[in-house]
Amino acid sequence: MFLRWFGPGQLDIGRSADELAVADGMAKKASAARTAALAAEHADGAAAALNRLLQEHTGPLRLSSHGGSTHWHPHLGHDINAPWGEWLFASSCMALTVLVWDRQRPPDRICASPTCHNAFIAQGGGPERRYCSRRCATRERVAAHRRSHSAEQPSEIK
Repeated sequence: MFLRWFGPGQLDIGRSADELAVADGMAKKASAARTAALAAEHADGAAAALNRLLQEHTGPLRLSSHGGSTHWHPHLGHDINAPWGEWLFASSCMALTVLVWDRQRPPDRICASPTCHNAFIAQGGGPERRYCSRRCATRERVAAHRRSHSAEQPSEIK
C-alpha cells in the first residue's frame, strides 16, 4: 500500500529539510488514520474514525484543475498548493473513505500472524484473507503443524 512505501522517515524525494519535516509529521498522521480505520471491526467504527480525522485535519472537498494545467481532480487539503505531507494525509483519508463507502466495511485488515504487523487490502472473491501474504500464511501453518506434532510425541528425555 501507499503508506507502507512512503511512511515516516521514507520521504526523501528531493525536498527541502523543512518540507521533509512537515511531510514526515503528516505521514505519521496518515499512518494513524489508517490505524484508526483498521482498528474498527465494522464500517460504523471505521467511518467514525475517518470522519473525525477528516474534520480535524483536512479542508473542504473541492475540485481543482490548478488553473487549467491539469484535469479536474478532488482536493481535500486546506490549500490547493498545500505541502506534500498535507497532501499525503488528505489523500490517504480520502482513499480510505472511498474504500469504506464502496465496500461498507473497514478498508483493510492487519495480518493475523503474531510476528507480522502489515496491513493489507482484503478484496476479491473467495474466502476472507487472514494473512497479508502467502509467506505469512505458510509460516503460520508450518508453525502450527510443528506445535501439534511436538505435543503428540512423548518426551524421550530420561
